[in-house]
Amino acid sequence: MKEDRSSPFRDAQRDKDTARHVPDTPQTRAPSYRLAFADEEFLLRDELRPVRLQLELLKPQMMLDERQIESTVVLFGGARIPEPAKRDTARTKTLGELSKYYDEARKFARLMTEKSIVTGCREHVVMTGGGPGVMEAGNRGAHDAGGVSIGLNIVLPHEQAPNAYVTPNLCFNFHYFAIRKMHFLMRAKAVCVFPGGFGTLDEMFESLTLIQTGRMGRVPYLLFGREFWEQVINWKALAEAGTISDQDLDLFRYVETAEEAVSIIENWESTDPRDHIPGR
Repeated sequence: MKEDRSSPFRDAQRDKDTARHVPDTPQTRAPSYRLAFADEEFLLRDELRPVRLQLELLKPQMMLDERQIESTVVLFGGARIPEPAKRDTARTKTLGELSKYYDEARKFARLMTEKSIVTGCREHVVMTGGGPGVMEAGNRGAHDAGGVSIGLNIVLPHEQAPNAYVTPNLCFNFHYFAIRKMHFLMRAKAVCVFPGGFGTLDEMFESLTLIQTGRMGRVPYLLFGREFWEQVINWKALAEAGTISDQDLDLFRYVETAEEAVSIIENWESTDPRDHIPGR
């Protein structure tokens, strides 16, 4: 880390380095003597949770700002959906059939990244959860196009690792699901949801709720696979019950192919002005 020469105060990194070379005494070995910002035990205390939340919000935000990334295209989707070449290894017949959406996610990400490259990889940068399945397909498509993509991984008990196609210096790891979900939407210029499980449903319903309640501006919100989504969610029943309004069903569109999704995003600016992407 470079020293900030614009500040009259001594650089924190220099003090951290200096503190490593103090005389070895009972006083300097005591936990109380450690610099607070360099004391891992202290930072992991329950009382420091608000600080860790802030750090987890700030680190990706600052690094994406430094890369001048202005907008993203977010891909949500199942980690268990295999690429077509491996469909025979899928846990169920349905998962094997859903492998076609791996290819569509990969193609969609490639097409959007080709557009992103024209902007210097600042606009429409593909962002995924960084894991396997549909997430891998999204990062892989961006890699196919020779562009960059973002992966927001999270620490899970089964040791989920980032897929090999995430741009290394745009690969982030999270402890807090809530902060990770904020980062998914903070720069989102479009949201594409592929078939998936609990995690995908969680991300989909939270983002739809934010749009429905006006906490987030409307963006192209695309559900890949009408047959899948209408089978797992009875949207019409929700509207008929009055728990959502009929107009809420217009918050999203069904698509089947990458080309169809790209066309909707490209033509979004010509729709209702209320749907335009708000400033960050």
